[in-house]
Amino acid sequence: MDHDRLEAFRREQERRQRSYRERALKLFPWVCARCGREFDGPRVRELTVHHKDHDHQNNPPDGSNWELLCLYCHEQEHLRGLADPADHQGPAEPTMPSATHQPFAGLAERLRQPPASDSDEG
Repeated sequence: MDHDRLEAFRREQERRQRSYRERALKLFPWVCARCGREFDGPRVRELTVHHKDHDHQNNPPDGSNWELLCLYCHEQEHLRGLADPADHQGPAEPTMPSATHQPFAGLAERLRQPPASDSDEG
């Protein structure tokens, strides 16, 4: 029974998202409100509807709570709201060990030394 209720909730949420997305695409130009990139044809799928007040239930008919954002700007908008981006629950970025080798260490000193002459080797 719980699975059926969860599935019904998911379907209703998808229907509601399609509905306000379709309305937003009719109301607004297909331009990201943050970066200004224009979208057309199949690339329109990269535009998302952002709820300005972050309340997905607040969908006024005039679209006053929405703005179209590209995928990248939408992600940044939601990350901006976090006090510390490290609190973001996404996958952790792999960290690379810092380099310790210093290939040019002592180079200045070596350049100050006079060049060895060929006659010294002989």
